[in-house]
Amino acid sequence: MAATAVPVQAQTTSISWYVWCCLAATTSSTIGGLWDISWHESIGRDSFWTPAHMAIYLCGVLAGFACAAVILSTTFDNHSPLRAASIGMWGFRGPLGAFVVAWGSVAMLVSAPFDNWWHGAYGLDVKVLSPPHVVLILGILAIRYGTLLLILGAMNRASDSRLRARLDWLFLYVGALLVGGIYGAFLEWTVRSFMHSARFYLITGLAVPVMLAAVARASLHRWAATILTGMLALIACLFVWILPLFPASPKLGPVFQPVTHFVAPEFPKLLIAGAIVFDLLRRWARARNWREWKLSVLGGAGFLAAFLVAQWPFANFLMSPYSRNWFFATQSNFPYFTSPASPYFHNRFIPLESTAAAFAITLACAFLATILSTRIGLAWGASLRRLKR
Repeated sequence: MAATAVPVQAQTTSISWYVWCCLAATTSSTIGGLWDISWHESIGRDSFWTPAHMAIYLCGVLAGFACAAVILSTTFDNHSPLRAASIGMWGFRGPLGAFVVAWGSVAMLVSAPFDNWWHGAYGLDVKVLSPPHVVLILGILAIRYGTLLLILGAMNRASDSRLRARLDWLFLYVGALLVGGIYGAFLEWTVRSFMHSARFYLITGLAVPVMLAAVARASLHRWAATILTGMLALIACLFVWILPLFPASPKLGPVFQPVTHFVAPEFPKLLIAGAIVFDLLRRWARARNWREWKLSVLGGAGFLAAFLVAQWPFANFLMSPYSRNWFFATQSNFPYFTSPASPYFHNRFIPLESTAAAFAITLACAFLATILSTRIGLAWGASLRRLKR
């Protein structure tokens, strides 16, 4: 990859069509992904050609065609307005985000026949992180990250403050989908049965703060992390409330649970509690000219501490009869294959650490991981703020 050293002259005057296409694509993958998980838990993997799968792969097709068109027009049209805001790669020219999206689209589409073959060879239902699913997830995350770069480049080139504000809200929306996608890859280890284990907080500290801090650092909004996690929670809640409204029944066995409607996802974690503390500390840091390492230590530790303090008692609530209603939906999110002997079915916590010492060590590692993740995210976000191509 080679980037020209010529200063960027092109200015953003409106939100481009290819940005809207990529936004539609990332939204489609989010709808399809959450729907597909529920489909596997409610019906089973009955066919590749399910509506949920089609929504997922529409993301790769739509975003791929849009960014391929942008790259080709920028490469072969010497008068393209994007040439001044593009990079060169393998003889082609285009915005950096367009190349990232194109790579993600290829990865997604390559994963489709691989996934179909994998299910045929090893069974109809498999783990979330099977090899074809990993390729698919990486492709989806690349499209979301590339879309993030496209929006950020346009935002940094925009001179109109209102346009910059609109782009910033879109930037936070895609950031929320990106954080949700990374965290969702560890779905099997973040269900409510594990919320009283230190490993749950270690996974959260590794997966969430790096992108959360990067997006918050690059955003124009002082409450960026709070808004991002609020958007993520609202999206998750919509699926918790909407999916159980539609009928579904298992087509695979063994069937241990009498599923009659789509299984609801887990109620969203209270990441917003940690995000509020992180944003408050960011404002303190700006007012007192804190160095990045200080914000990383206090911001990362504050994020995880606030999340732990909020999520630990909330996990108790999710295990109680008080959460078995339409709002929290803990009575309707047992997959058909959940064994009646499972601790998850009986609303019991599963201790992943065998001793108190192991719990303390793992929790200490969680705090260190969160601080390191936050530091990487802040440095990443600082570089993103300068992106214009």
